[in-house]
Amino acid sequence: MLWFLTTQLIGALVLDVIIGDPRCRFHPVRIIGYCGALLAKRARTLCRHERLAGVLTALVLPLASGGAGVCVLYIAAFMHPAITWVAGLIFIYSAVAGRDLASHAMRVYHALREGRLGQARERVGMFVGRDTDDLDKQGITRAAVESIAESTVDSVTAALFYALVFGPVGALVYRVINTMDAMYGYKEGSYLRFGWACARLDDAANLIPARLTAPFMIAAAFLLRLDAKGAFRILRRDRRNHTSPNAGWSESVMAGALNVQLGGPSRYFGKLKNKPYIGTASMSPRARHIKEAVQVMALTTGLFLVAGVSGRYLFLAAF
Repeated sequence: MLWFLTTQLIGALVLDVIIGDPRCRFHPVRIIGYCGALLAKRARTLCRHERLAGVLTALVLPLASGGAGVCVLYIAAFMHPAITWVAGLIFIYSAVAGRDLASHAMRVYHALREGRLGQARERVGMFVGRDTDDLDKQGITRAAVESIAESTVDSVTAALFYALVFGPVGALVYRVINTMDAMYGYKEGSYLRFGWACARLDDAANLIPARLTAPFMIAAAFLLRLDAKGAFRILRRDRRNHTSPNAGWSESVMAGALNVQLGGPSRYFGKLKNKPYIGTASMSPRARHIKEAVQVMALTTGLFLVAGVSGRYLFLAAF
């Protein structure tokens, strides 16, 4: 029943706000990461072709995780409905990571406000993929805002979308796909060929959520009295100015809402990449933009959940 899923979604977000991502070895995502590492090692041993090994890993781990999730809920249903509810709650809660992202970002914000540049570099390096050792204040802010914008989809709304469409197991499988991309989806280094399938699968999984999230981010910008018109204008103009088919949607909205320019040259693994610019350089990125980006993410989450649940109710009522 929909009320069952609705309460699980609300409970998962409440737990994420209160607790965040617990540092526990039995956390489902950590178990997934451990199993993924074992599977990747075995696949690379069995297959000499790195890309084929990556394809096997990208197929087997989500299917196995989804199957395990279904079995857990099936067994729980024989025990008690409350146990089923709790199991589904844990699946969705494990798939959402907004609190940790906001906490990391706000630590960067406070370090910049207090003039602790070295600490700000260290803290932003905990949740961005680029090299941070030589970043100035503007570079640190730009990296943090880009990560918040992209992770609004990766860490929150995509998990909610798959939970709404496929239930708690859908959220769990999405987190598996996203975790594999984080572990292996590099375009450089030893996982260049192996991680190709993981990266492409993650792109496919985020295709719809990224496009659904953009209008809610614009609505959040409007409610926060940021530049909603600019967000829509930059979305139309710059959403394709990104190597990812999805990240440009949320980053362009965020750039327009804050009136800053994102993208541009960045270093990854010691190599300079000339990424396209997103947005207009109306003003230099400042520490306050990190705080505003976190506010956009938080309000977008609420709007997305309300609209998603309402949409499911209307769909069920119509059919």
